[in-house]
Amino acid sequence: MSASLLRRGLELLEARGRGKAPPGPQAGSGGPRTRRRKAAKGPGRSKATIKGRVVKSAIEEYHKKKAVSHLRENLQYMTSGQCVADKAVTQQILTQNRGRKSKDRPPEKKAKKKPEGTVFTEEDFRKFEREYFGTL
Repeated sequence: MSASLLRRGLELLEARGRGKAPPGPQAGSGGPRTRRRKAAKGPGRSKATIKGRVVKSAIEEYHKKKAVSHLRENLQYMTSGQCVADKAVTQQILTQNRGRKSKDRPPEKKAKKKPEGTVFTEEDFRKFEREYFGTL
């Protein structure tokens, strides 16, 4: 509760009970530092009061905010189109829409190296073994 509402309530109680409010800062004294807020009028007014408020049905509110699935309509729209874009164009669109951070980028595929064949034949290995180890 705000201080001004408390003061007003106390003033009303004092007015009913004793006839005079206690001394102190009065609500309408107009001192140099007091400011009064104008009551808001129109559609932007305070919603704190119940007067003029329309009671809304909870079921109607639920149906308004309930998510509606547009999956069938979207699928029908997507499948009905006969225009197919080039693969290069679609790749370009995908790369433009992807984030710029390294975590958003897919790992680049490295070209696989073919296993290099040996230049020595089996006969060369046998010949080297005979010469080096001396086995026959």
